[in-house]
Amino acid sequence: MRHVTSREFRQKQASWLEIADQGEQVVIKRRGKRSYMLMPVCDSDITITPELEKKIQEAQRQYRNGETISCKNAEEAVKFLESL
Repeated sequence: MRHVTSREFRQKQASWLEIADQGEQVVIKRRGKRSYMLMPVCDSDITITPELEKKIQEAQRQYRNGETISCKNAEEAVKFLESL
């Protein structure tokens, strides 16, 4: 993992993007503010494929038919997960 200040990132942006393209994690730090992770976005990250669309439709069908489990609060969710 590589850490870079926002100023360093601006000065050599292309180099840092290339490092991220090579699979290395790049964290951009801002003085006294949040840090940001730089990573490439793949087409599959933002595209709904036909396969994903089918999975979404199946999940919606299951929800409509009451075939899902829902938890009203965090305690119910923890209890459910612990029962698995």
